[in-house]
Amino acid sequence: MGERSVSVVVPALNEADNIRPLVNEILAALGQDPDLEIIYVDDGSDDASPAIFAELARELAPRFKCVRHKSRCGQSTGVWTGVRHARNPWIATLDADGQNDPANIPVMLDKLFEARDPHLRLVAGWRQKRRDTWLKRISSRIANRVRAAFLKDSTPDTGCGLKVFSRDLFLTLPYFDHMHRFLPALVIRAGGEVVSVPVNHRPRIQGVSKYGFHNRLWVGIVDLFGVAWLQRRAKVPVVERVTGGEK
Repeated sequence: MGERSVSVVVPALNEADNIRPLVNEILAALGQDPDLEIIYVDDGSDDASPAIFAELARELAPRFKCVRHKSRCGQSTGVWTGVRHARNPWIATLDADGQNDPANIPVMLDKLFEARDPHLRLVAGWRQKRRDTWLKRISSRIANRVRAAFLKDSTPDTGCGLKVFSRDLFLTLPYFDHMHRFLPALVIRAGGEVVSVPVNHRPRIQGVSKYGFHNRLWVGIVDLFGVAWLQRRAKVPVVERVTGGEK
C-alpha cells in the first residue's frame, strides 16, 4: 500500500447509465496507482446497477468493489459505509451522477499533502461554475450561506461531493444522517484544517437527480443546530509534554 494510495468512494442510487463512464474516468485519472481502490456503495438500487457492479467487480478485481445496502440509507451513510470498507489511508468522494470530475483528484491530493499534518486536513471541491438548474443553484447558495453564518466552516461549497481526506480522520468524526453536508465543520471541530480548491463541474447527462428544493434546503435545519451544539462543546487539547513510555 503506497503512502498516497487513495480509495475513491462513490455512493450511488439508480445511476446505471453513469457507472461505467465514471469508473473509466477514475481509472484514467488515478490508474497509475497500483493500489487504487474504487468503492461503490449501492444504496438499494432497483435499476440495472447491481448487474453492472457485478460485471465490474469481475473485470477490475481487486481494484473495484461494491458494497450494497439492504435498504436505502442515504448519501451520508453511503459515504460512511464506503470509508469503513476502504483499505487505503486516503479517501476521495465523488457523486455518482458524473457531475464531479475525477481528473481534479490528483490536484486535490497534492493540496492535501502540502499540510504539515495531512491527516488533519480536508480538501473540499469548490464548484465555481455550477452546471445545474437555477433552482438547485439557488437552494445550494442559500444553504451554504446559512451554514457559513452558523458554523463558520470557512467553506464556500460544502455541498460539493468531491472531497479528499484521511480515512482515520473521518472515522473519528461523529456519525449521523446528512453528516456529509457538514464535514468541513466537523473536521474543524476535531482540530483539523479545511482548504477549498476550484474544481470542474459538469451537467448531468443521464439519469435523474435525487435531490430537490425541499431535501436540499430544509432537511438540514435540525442538523445545523445539532452541529452548532457539537461545536460549542468541543475541546481539542494541546499536548504540552509526554514523559515516559516505550523504550
